[in-house]
Amino acid sequence: MKRLFGRGMQARDKTGKKVGRKSDATIPKDKSLVDSDYSRKKLYKKGINLMADEKLEEAVVVFEQALRIDPDNVETLMKLGYANFHLDDHGAALKIYDKILDIDVTNPEAWNLKGLVHYEQNNYSKALDSVEKAIESDPTYDMAWYNKACFLSLLNQVPESLEALKRSIEIDVKNARKSIRDKDFVNVRIEDGFKRIHEVVVLESVRQGYHTIGSIVWTTFLDKADAENALKKLLEKGLIVQNEKRDGLSRIPVYDLAPNVAEKMGKEKRGLFGITRKKLPKPVKNLKELGGAIQSVKESIEEEDVEKTMKIFEEFIDPAKSGEQMIENFFDEHREIRLWKIRLKDRGVDYLVENKEKMIVLFENIEVTITKKLRNEIS
Repeated sequence: MKRLFGRGMQARDKTGKKVGRKSDATIPKDKSLVDSDYSRKKLYKKGINLMADEKLEEAVVVFEQALRIDPDNVETLMKLGYANFHLDDHGAALKIYDKILDIDVTNPEAWNLKGLVHYEQNNYSKALDSVEKAIESDPTYDMAWYNKACFLSLLNQVPESLEALKRSIEIDVKNARKSIRDKDFVNVRIEDGFKRIHEVVVLESVRQGYHTIGSIVWTTFLDKADAENALKKLLEKGLIVQNEKRDGLSRIPVYDLAPNVAEKMGKEKRGLFGITRKKLPKPVKNLKELGGAIQSVKESIEEEDVEKTMKIFEEFIDPAKSGEQMIENFFDEHREIRLWKIRLKDRGVDYLVENKEKMIVLFENIEVTITKKLRNEIS
């Protein structure tokens, strides 16, 4: 099983390099007098660096020293539990997560991590109970949904497992590919619902410019037979087309998006060195459609119409509509709208009322950018 901790340890900067350690000589001598929590923070950072170097036993000692200064610091407790978990000290990890939950019973990460401890102990019912509490605290926590799908599969609750997996993919499409090789889904792999996930993964591979069965298998992690079956289904549905290309004296099949699908989704083509170039068709038309959808969604938000708002949100999310355009031009906003849709489904009109102004501002900002882009396209 994956170690899906979500907001787990990270001791590297955005370039992938290790975060450097400050020498004591660079620290002002009077710093400890200014910041009463300075010593704990220094020990915490030291523990993170030790974890990055895979010195988990030493990290445990340092985190315990930090907790002598502030016994209820959730940040430090979380990392101590994480280190104990990877040292297979499950009893210690559970005690730590329980302490975090005594401090904050709604902490979704602590519930999720507690579920993974139970999973390692083969106690899938308790694991399921924990991740369900994580989801109650944060309905958009995709890793908790993914773990819920795993635990339900292991408990042979197949339809429920597929629903949870679909929900995790809805939040983050990367979970589709991840599920392909996950042994926890052995009980659901024969189901039609799981095979449709194969189709999603294969269609995305073709869209990214991988056209032969070999390259599709390589990028999706599917077995060749499963990839071929998914391609067959996609051909039957008219989502892809099959052609041939010459390879020496023989011909091999190649696959591409059907013209109508390519028009709706857009295509990624791989250039030199594997760098992709996206081409979005009919940019002016797409921008105008986005502008129209923005007017509609602003009205539905003002009216506090949850069902209508969720339906229009789909215009901004679905790749067959304006989703691809949104990802290309408004990536962060696309993610926010996708999360709003999930939260509206869970919490309804109360959530819409609470976030009404924020939603309107986001769409108005998108509208301003679209207007500028349209002027540039037309000129």
